[in-house]
Amino acid sequence: MAGERQARVADRIRVVLSERLQKGLRDPRLGFVTITDVRVTGDLQNASVFYTVYGTDEEREATAAALKAATGLLRTEVGRKLNTRLTPTLEFIPDALPEEASHLSELLRRAQEQDEQVKGLAADAQYAGEPDPYVKPREDEDD
Repeated sequence: MAGERQARVADRIRVVLSERLQKGLRDPRLGFVTITDVRVTGDLQNASVFYTVYGTDEEREATAAALKAATGLLRTEVGRKLNTRLTPTLEFIPDALPEEASHLSELLRRAQEQDEQVKGLAADAQYAGEPDPYVKPREDEDD
């Protein structure tokens, strides 16, 4: 039961924050932010908000600073819309998903290149012994 409530509260926080960020904050440092996940503790006191930012490293750092500065405003907005006795504290954590995905894409690209090299080597390959290495019954010439 407690897990279901955590999931509902986390989903509601994600929706409220996404709507608020879509309306915009009056901070020019804020970039194109996507809320990817929200995790709430069992006592509903703390919420970890995972986000990604589309852009360069400088834009990511500026957005992190803007979110840190707007944490109080966003927490107030969550408190108004959540209708719970206590409003959870918000901790914004940059999500490593895009970096992980690009790393995996690079690994898959390298593996495909190596497969093509092996395929090229196998096309010109010849058997080390006879083409058919299985033992066959001898045919006597006297018969």
